[in-house]
Amino acid sequence: MSSWFRLAAAVAALLSVGGFASAQSPFPSRPVHIFVPYAAGGAVDILTRTLGDAVSRQWGQGVVVENRPGAGGVIASQTLVTSPPDGYTLIVVASGHPTNSFLYPKMPYDTFKDFTPISLLASSPNILLVRADSPFKTLADMIAQAKAKPGSLSFAHSGTGTSTHLAGELLKSLAGIDLNAIPYKGGAPVINDLLGGQVPMSFNNGPESVGQLEAGTLRALAVTTASRASFLPNVPSMSETVPGYDTEVWWGLLGPAGLPPDVLAKLSHDFVAALNTDAVKERLAKLGATPIGSSPQAFDAKIHADYEKWGPIIKAAGITAE
Repeated sequence: MSSWFRLAAAVAALLSVGGFASAQSPFPSRPVHIFVPYAAGGAVDILTRTLGDAVSRQWGQGVVVENRPGAGGVIASQTLVTSPPDGYTLIVVASGHPTNSFLYPKMPYDTFKDFTPISLLASSPNILLVRADSPFKTLADMIAQAKAKPGSLSFAHSGTGTSTHLAGELLKSLAGIDLNAIPYKGGAPVINDLLGGQVPMSFNNGPESVGQLEAGTLRALAVTTASRASFLPNVPSMSETVPGYDTEVWWGLLGPAGLPPDVLAKLSHDFVAALNTDAVKERLAKLGATPIGSSPQAFDAKIHADYEKWGPIIKAAGITAE
């Protein structure tokens, strides 16, 4: 019997050592998956793939980007919060993330309790776009038409409650005009229909717009930030025509709730480091995005601040997800 106990003890010791060694394996020891809650080719997708390439070189591990569009990011976010909190499943969200709870009466997760903020990655102005052959040469031209024929114009946006949708609603409110908002499942499909003439104008993020602006197929009427954007110095800011107008889009990295502190620290450090590489900064500058790279605490504060800022506006406008 003593021999049996000695054998059992030896096996237990080996298992204990093996388990300890496994637990101490450096993160990441296998590919990391990052959800993009919008269609391929949009701003979130471009940013995520740019950063994914950079951190994969740091880690020596692959970064798999998975596009899961739908419901303003709720579908992808729901999948994330049911994933193990081990750092191997993440999501890059846009600034519509804090406002979804105002749009959907039955959310499958808690915006604050079910996520771990990792870093506020970057920001960009949204841009009011028309086709190059549009009769609207300025924002004032469009506003005049909208006032002359209320409800005759529409704008496309990347989804109900997204920053591009709210940019249009803010314009309607401050300019006193009536525009029809047409939701899409991401910015890339918006661009396609704008180019095809299915919609007369759209609000889009910088990264998904720059290529078409450079090609001359689209024209920018205004940027949504209070000041002109450095990458579009000749395009007026919305506030030059509509006083008090100012909004932007941001993108941030989240994990499921309960990420271990050491994994959270490494993810935050490595993504911020990637944002500060010359290659990534150059890529984002060409796309019209400004790198930020905040701490987890600062990103958490930003989510709460936008929840408080936009909640009353969404409620007052009666915006709900379709």
